[in-house]
Amino acid sequence: MDESEDVPKDFVKLKSEKLSVDEVSELVVSPYCGAVSLFIGTTRNNFEGKKVIHLEYEAYTSMAETEIKKICRDVRQKWPSVKHIAVHHRLGVVPITEASVIIAVSSPHRAESLEAVMYCINTLKASVPIWKKEIYEDEYSWKENKECFWANSEK
Repeated sequence: MDESEDVPKDFVKLKSEKLSVDEVSELVVSPYCGAVSLFIGTTRNNFEGKKVIHLEYEAYTSMAETEIKKICRDVRQKWPSVKHIAVHHRLGVVPITEASVIIAVSSPHRAESLEAVMYCINTLKASVPIWKKEIYEDEYSWKENKECFWANSEK
Protein backbone atom coordinates (compact mmCIF):
# COMPACT_ATOMS: atom_id res chain seq x y z
CA MET A 1 0.00 0.00 0.00
CA ASP A 2 1.25 3.43 -0.97
CA GLU A 3 1.06 5.89 1.95
CA SER A 4 -1.00 8.24 -0.24
CA GLU A 5 -3.74 5.56 -0.17
CA ASP A 6 -3.90 5.76 3.65
CA VAL A 7 -4.96 9.41 3.90
CA PRO A 8 -5.56 10.79 7.42
CA LYS A 9 -9.16 10.38 8.53
CA ASP A 10 -11.31 11.63 11.41
CA PHE A 11 -14.10 9.42 12.73
CA VAL A 12 -16.60 11.34 14.88
CA LYS A 13 -19.74 9.65 16.19
CA LEU A 14 -22.35 10.44 18.84
CA LYS A 15 -24.66 7.48 19.45
CA SER A 16 -27.01 5.97 22.00
CA GLU A 17 -25.78 2.39 21.55
CA LYS A 18 -23.00 0.83 23.61
CA LEU A 19 -19.52 1.92 22.47
CA SER A 20 -16.96 -0.64 21.32
CA VAL A 21 -13.27 -0.24 22.13
CA ASP A 22 -12.39 -2.73 19.38
CA GLU A 23 -14.44 -0.85 16.77
CA VAL A 24 -12.93 2.53 17.67
CA SER A 25 -9.33 1.30 17.86
CA GLU A 26 -9.65 -0.58 14.55
CA LEU A 27 -10.73 2.65 12.82
CA VAL A 28 -7.35 4.27 13.44
CA VAL A 29 -4.96 1.38 12.77
CA SER A 30 -2.53 2.12 9.94
CA PRO A 31 0.41 0.17 8.52
CA TYR A 32 2.39 3.43 8.70
CA CYS A 33 1.89 3.84 12.44
CA GLY A 34 3.57 2.11 15.34
CA ALA A 35 1.26 3.58 17.98
CA VAL A 36 -2.45 3.59 18.71
CA SER A 37 -3.33 5.42 21.91
CA LEU A 38 -6.74 5.13 23.57
CA PHE A 39 -8.70 6.96 26.22
CA ILE A 40 -11.82 5.26 27.58
CA GLY A 41 -14.03 7.26 29.93
CA THR A 42 -16.32 4.95 31.93
CA THR A 43 -19.19 5.41 34.37
CA ARG A 44 -18.08 4.94 37.97
CA ASN A 45 -20.44 3.92 40.77
CA ASN A 46 -19.79 6.86 43.10
CA PHE A 47 -19.33 10.61 43.30
CA GLU A 48 -18.50 12.52 46.49
CA GLY A 49 -19.87 9.77 48.73
CA LYS A 50 -23.08 9.27 46.73
CA LYS A 51 -23.94 6.00 45.01
CA VAL A 52 -24.27 6.58 41.27
CA ILE A 53 -26.87 4.38 39.56
CA HIS A 54 -26.05 5.47 35.98
CA LEU A 55 -25.28 8.54 33.87
CA GLU A 56 -27.36 10.19 31.18
CA TYR A 57 -25.83 12.32 28.43
CA GLU A 58 -27.51 14.88 26.22
CA ALA A 59 -25.92 16.87 23.40
CA TYR A 60 -26.57 19.57 20.91
CA THR A 61 -25.55 16.97 18.33
CA SER A 62 -24.71 19.02 15.23
CA MET A 63 -22.76 21.58 17.26
CA ALA A 64 -21.01 18.84 19.28
CA GLU A 65 -19.89 17.10 16.07
CA THR A 66 -18.64 20.42 14.66
CA GLU A 67 -16.67 21.14 17.84
CA ILE A 68 -15.13 17.65 17.87
CA LYS A 69 -14.07 18.10 14.23
CA LYS A 70 -12.38 21.37 15.25
CA ILE A 71 -10.49 19.45 17.95
CA CYS A 72 -9.33 16.98 15.28
CA ARG A 73 -8.09 19.89 13.12
CA ASP A 74 -6.24 21.33 16.12
CA VAL A 75 -4.61 17.96 16.79
CA ARG A 76 -3.35 17.79 13.21
CA GLN A 77 -1.81 21.26 13.51
CA LYS A 78 -0.12 20.47 16.84
CA TRP A 79 0.99 16.93 15.90
CA PRO A 80 1.36 16.75 12.09
CA SER A 81 2.43 13.11 12.19
CA VAL A 82 -0.95 11.94 13.59
CA LYS A 83 -2.62 9.67 11.04
CA HIS A 84 -6.18 8.84 12.16
CA ILE A 85 -8.40 10.15 14.97
CA ALA A 86 -11.61 8.57 16.28
CA VAL A 87 -13.88 10.18 18.88
CA HIS A 88 -17.04 8.28 19.83
CA HIS A 89 -19.30 9.62 22.59
CA ARG A 90 -22.35 7.89 23.97
CA LEU A 91 -25.65 9.68 24.48
CA GLY A 92 -28.58 8.64 26.66
CA VAL A 93 -28.22 6.23 29.59
CA VAL A 94 -24.74 4.85 30.31
CA PRO A 95 -24.68 2.09 32.98
CA ILE A 96 -21.91 1.65 35.54
CA THR A 97 -18.61 0.39 34.00
CA GLU A 98 -19.68 1.14 30.41
CA ALA A 99 -17.85 3.65 28.22
CA SER A 100 -19.18 7.19 27.85
CA VAL A 101 -16.40 8.25 25.49
CA ILE A 102 -13.66 6.47 23.54
CA ILE A 103 -10.88 8.38 21.81
CA ALA A 104 -8.25 6.69 19.63
CA VAL A 105 -5.31 8.27 17.80
CA SER A 106 -2.67 6.65 15.61
CA SER A 107 0.77 8.04 14.84
CA PRO A 108 4.17 6.69 13.79
CA HIS A 109 5.50 7.02 17.37
CA ARG A 110 3.82 6.89 20.81
CA ALA A 111 4.58 10.39 22.10
CA GLU A 112 2.41 12.15 19.52
CA SER A 113 -0.58 9.82 19.89
CA LEU A 114 -0.45 9.91 23.71
CA GLU A 115 -0.25 13.71 23.78
CA ALA A 116 -3.01 14.00 21.17
CA VAL A 117 -5.38 11.72 23.10
CA MET A 118 -4.90 13.78 26.26
CA TYR A 119 -5.48 16.99 24.33
CA CYS A 120 -8.64 15.53 22.75
CA ILE A 121 -10.34 14.53 26.01
CA ASN A 122 -9.36 17.71 27.86
CA THR A 123 -10.53 19.94 25.01
CA LEU A 124 -13.72 17.93 24.49
CA LYS A 125 -14.66 18.38 28.16
CA ALA A 126 -13.89 22.10 27.96
CA SER A 127 -15.65 23.01 24.72
CA VAL A 128 -18.12 20.43 23.39
CA PRO A 129 -21.83 20.89 24.22
CA ILE A 130 -22.47 17.50 25.84
CA TRP A 131 -24.18 17.49 29.24
CA LYS A 132 -23.99 14.81 31.92
CA LYS A 133 -26.70 13.96 34.44
CA GLU A 134 -25.69 11.75 37.37
CA ILE A 135 -28.49 9.58 38.68
CA TYR A 136 -28.12 8.62 42.36
CA GLU A 137 -30.26 6.33 44.51
CA ASP A 138 -32.80 9.02 45.43
CA GLU A 139 -31.82 12.15 43.49
CA TYR A 140 -30.01 13.36 40.39
CA SER A 141 -27.63 16.15 39.50
CA TRP A 142 -26.66 17.81 36.23
CA LYS A 143 -22.86 18.03 36.25
CA GLU A 144 -20.79 20.69 34.59
CA ASN A 145 -17.24 19.92 33.61
CA LYS A 146 -14.89 22.08 35.64
CA GLU A 147 -12.93 22.52 32.39
CA CYS A 148 -15.97 23.91 30.55
CA PHE A 149 -15.18 27.45 29.42
CA TRP A 150 -18.78 28.72 29.16
CA ALA A 151 -19.68 27.57 32.69
CA ASN A 152 -16.70 29.40 34.19
CA SER A 153 -17.23 32.65 32.27
CA GLU A 154 -20.35 33.50 34.30
CA LYS A 155 -18.72 33.08 37.72
